[in-house]
Amino acid sequence: MADLWADQHATNLKAAEPLAVRMRPRTLDEFAGQQHFLGPGMLLRRMLEADRITSVLFYGPPGTGKTTLAELIAQHTQAHFDRGNAAVVGVKDVRHVLDGARRRLEQDGRRTIFFLDEIHRFNKAQQDVLLGDVERGIVTLIGATTENPYFTVNNALVSRSQVFQFEPLTEDDILGVLRRAIADDQRGYGKLDLQIDGDALDHWAMACDGDARRALTALEIAVLSEHADAKPQSGEASGIPSTHITLATAEASIQQKSINYDRDGDEHYDAISAFIKSVRGSDPDAAIYWLARMLVAGEDPMFIARRIAILASEDIGNADPRGISVASACYDIVHRIGMPECRITLAQATIYLATAPKSNASYAAVNTAMQDVKHQRTVPVPKKLRSAKNRKDGTYAYAHDSETGFVDQDYLGVDKTYYTPTGRGYEHRIAEFLQWIDQQRDEPKREPPTPPVRPNNRGEPAEVQPK
Repeated sequence: MADLWADQHATNLKAAEPLAVRMRPRTLDEFAGQQHFLGPGMLLRRMLEADRITSVLFYGPPGTGKTTLAELIAQHTQAHFDRGNAAVVGVKDVRHVLDGARRRLEQDGRRTIFFLDEIHRFNKAQQDVLLGDVERGIVTLIGATTENPYFTVNNALVSRSQVFQFEPLTEDDILGVLRRAIADDQRGYGKLDLQIDGDALDHWAMACDGDARRALTALEIAVLSEHADAKPQSGEASGIPSTHITLATAEASIQQKSINYDRDGDEHYDAISAFIKSVRGSDPDAAIYWLARMLVAGEDPMFIARRIAILASEDIGNADPRGISVASACYDIVHRIGMPECRITLAQATIYLATAPKSNASYAAVNTAMQDVKHQRTVPVPKKLRSAKNRKDGTYAYAHDSETGFVDQDYLGVDKTYYTPTGRGYEHRIAEFLQWIDQQRDEPKREPPTPPVRPNNRGEPAEVQPK
C-alpha cells in the first residue's frame, strides 16, 4: 500500500538537514580543494568523468570532502551504489551487499560500487570479507578513513586500491564554500537580506582549521541566532529583516579552534617529526611552534622530554656537551612539575638545543660499530687490555705514567675509525686533540709536545697540571 504521506515525510526530513548537508556539492566543479587529484586532467577526475572508477581509499582529516566526493560519485555513476558505515554495519550486512553485487553482475553485467565509511573501524578479519570480491572485480570499493590506511587497512586491500590523501582545505577554499552558501537561494541563504563582515568570514575560515563542515555550521548558527531576533527596517521590501553578522557574532558562533591531533595517529608522529627536524635545522621559531602545537593538543609532555633527551645526543652530541645536561635536567623537571609550568622548561631546552652547534658524530659512530659487531667477525680483546687474571704478559702501558697522559698502544686490534668529529662547536677542540694523538703515533720517538688545552665543562680553558 502506497504511503500517502511519503512526500510530506521526505519534505520534513529535508527541512531538518543542517546547512553543511544541504550545501554538499552537486558537481565536481562545486567541490572545494583536493586539486592535486581532482583538478583538470588529474587521475581521479579522469576516472570519474569516464565512469571507470576502480577501488579507492579516501584518507584525510574530517571535513575535507571524503563522504561528499563519494556522494558525488553515487549521483553520477551508472553503476549501482551501496553505502555503509563500518561503525554500524557488520559482516552480515557486507555479505548482503556482496551477494547483490554478484547477482547484478551475473544477470545484466551492471557494476556495483560499495562506499564504506570509517573503514578503519573494521578489524583485519572483517576487512578480509571484502578482499576476494574486490580482487575479482565483483564490487568496486570506496573506503573512507581518517586513519592512515597503510596501518589500519589490510595490506592486500591497500595494494588493490588507489589511495587518495585529502588535505585540509585552505582558507581561500573555505571562503569560497561560505560565499556559495550565502548566495545560494535554494539550499543556502540567498533569499535573506544578509550582511556579513569580511573579518567575520576570515575568522571562520581560520578557526575551522580546514574543516568545511565546521565553517558552515558556524555560519548557520550565526544566521539562525541573529535572524531570529532581527526586526524589519523601514523601507524593507516584503518584510524580510536585514541580518548583520559582525566579527563578535562570528567568534561566538564557533567553538574554540579544534586541533586535529590523535596521540596514536599520524598527527602525533608528524608533529614530533617536524619538531625534531626543526631543532636539527637550528630553527628555534619553528621548533617552538611544533612544541606549542603538541602541548595545546594534549600531547604527553614526558613524551616530548624523552625526544629532547634523544636528540640532545643524536643531533647535538659533543658539538655542545652541555646539551645532554640541559636535556637531562629538562626531563627531570618535566617529570616533577608537569603541565602547565613545564611548558617553560620544555621551551628553554628546545631553544637551547635548536641554537646549539650540531653534530651526529656520536650517533654515526655507535651505529657503525654496532653494525660491525653484528655483521663482521668479532674482534677479540687485545691481550694487553684483558683483565689482570687473563693478562699473562703484563705489558699493558698505564697512560697516566706518561708525562702527556698518552701512550702509543693498540686498544682495538684492527685499523678502524668510528668517531670523526665534525669540527663544529666543542668538537673542534676534540678534533685538535685527536690530531695531536695522531702526531704522537706517527712520530713516537720525538719529544712529546705540550698537549692542547681542552676547555672544561663550562667551555672555559682548563690548565694542564704538571705531573
